[in-house]
Amino acid sequence: MVDYIGVSDIGRIVNELGPAEFMARLAREIAADYRRWPEFEKSARLASHSPVGVIELMPATDGKLYSFKYVTGHPKNTAEGLLTVTAFGVLASVDTGYPLLLSELTVTTALRTAATSALAAQTLARPDSRVMALIGNGAQSEFQAIAFHRLCGIRQLRVYDVDPQATAKLVRNLAAMPELADLQVVRTHSAAEACKGADIVTTVTADKRNAVILTPPMITPGMHINGVGGDCPGKTELHPDILRMPGMRVVVEYEPQSRIEGEIQQMPGDYPVIELAQVLRGETLARCSDSEITLFDSVGFALEDYSALRFLHALLSQQRLGRRDLDLVPVLDDPKDLFGGTLAGQSGIARPRKSKTA
Repeated sequence: MVDYIGVSDIGRIVNELGPAEFMARLAREIAADYRRWPEFEKSARLASHSPVGVIELMPATDGKLYSFKYVTGHPKNTAEGLLTVTAFGVLASVDTGYPLLLSELTVTTALRTAATSALAAQTLARPDSRVMALIGNGAQSEFQAIAFHRLCGIRQLRVYDVDPQATAKLVRNLAAMPELADLQVVRTHSAAEACKGADIVTTVTADKRNAVILTPPMITPGMHINGVGGDCPGKTELHPDILRMPGMRVVVEYEPQSRIEGEIQQMPGDYPVIELAQVLRGETLARCSDSEITLFDSVGFALEDYSALRFLHALLSQQRLGRRDLDLVPVLDDPKDLFGGTLAGQSGIARPRKSKTA
């Protein structure tokens, strides 16, 4: 049998810990995996683009465990009452090839994206950062707010979205969380207004186009930019002149993938970047001065999904929750008799039989 986590299951798992604690613990798992970067077989995701969206496969392995994520991105879905992003994933044993866990990853992707954002900001932003602009108040926004409040000590959130209803939804959801009682949420009327006085700027918009959410006049010395929304070819959020600003320091997850999908797709192939693993492994400085501008050009990388699936699989045995499983792989008395063990029998369809070694 294969362990299974559905949408209702992830809700119970996360709420037993609390979203902030879950993301804090997940961030530690992601950091631990990035620190053993050389152990992983890495590749850019396989993306199938259409005029309305993208379907992607994201694999990762350290030679012991293997994971993949199936994920979609369709920005126009919300007009039909559907999610922009949907995902599921598998964690498997490399030794046997057997799947260990099949899990929803729609909610988990939002959790791991925010956890990774806050993890990067812990190392790149100034330690005294307390004010964050959050531009794009859709499905990912609450997760980012919670993660930055918990991991980075953000105490004022300046929010903006072109859709006022999205902002109202964000404000309502954050106000309902007692653990965010010391977080001041300030509504603004433009991206430029949101950025005023911000130590960190997070952009997490959904439009699949070369948008200009941030321009150079919005950026001040010492600021950290968390660019999340630009995550596929032809989809960006920053004016390219921001990347040309003096003293700009750009950190990416996996350079070959970010060159295609990140903000740096706007730049020449020799534009200098640093990989997040280099920073977390202590191979390079995260920030050289308090006046330096840093950018985490985040597109999402398969290692983060590997970390999330590994973390969830471990939690299943630690938490007092009813575990669910699926008969996804046949269990046979004779592994050479697939037909007889699955399709033959008195009823024509035989029940899978428990293996002596299972």
